[in-house]
Amino acid sequence: MDNKKCTAGNLAAAGALIAVLTVIDQVTKLLAAAKLSDGPFVIWPGVFELRYLENRGAAFSILTGHQWFFIVLSILFLAAAFWIYRKVPRTKRMKPLRICIVFLSAGAFGNLIDRVFLGYVRDFFYFSLIDFPIFNVADICVSVTMCVLIILILFVYRDHDFDFLKRTKPETDEALKDGEDGK
Repeated sequence: MDNKKCTAGNLAAAGALIAVLTVIDQVTKLLAAAKLSDGPFVIWPGVFELRYLENRGAAFSILTGHQWFFIVLSILFLAAAFWIYRKVPRTKRMKPLRICIVFLSAGAFGNLIDRVFLGYVRDFFYFSLIDFPIFNVADICVSVTMCVLIILILFVYRDHDFDFLKRTKPETDEALKDGEDGK
C-alpha cells in the first residue's frame, strides 16, 4: 500500500479548501444578516424559507449561553482534525476520509468565527415543512459530512484501515511467538 506522508502541499491544499468553504459560510451569513433582518424570505411556501436567527447555543439551541464551551470544543476538534489529517495515508482509498476531515474542519471553523467575534452563530436556512432547526452553510458541511463519514465507516473502511492512528506499530502474533516482544 502506498503510504506517502503528508506534505506541505497537501496541507496547503486542505487549508485552501477549508478557507474557500469558510468564506462561503461567512459571506452567506453576512448576506443573511443584511437581507433577512426585516423578516423571512419565502422560497417555497410552507416548505423552505430563509429566516435569520442568532443562535447562542448548538443545534436545537441546546446549551444556550455556553459559548466558551463551544469555542474550546471547536478548538480541540480542529487540533485533533489537523493531527489526524497529517496521519491519514495519502492513498486513493483514504481520500474520502481526508475530504471528510476538511469539510468537518471548515464547518467547525465557520461557526467558531461567529462564536468568537459575535457571541452567537448566524443561521438562516429553514425547512418550515418539518419545522427543522434553522441552520447555515457550516452546519451543512458538518451534518452532510458526518452522514458520509458514518457510511464510510460502516460500509467502506475496516478496522485495519485506521491503524495509522496508533502511536506505535502493533506487535504481530508471529513476533510474539518468536520472542521478539522486547523482554
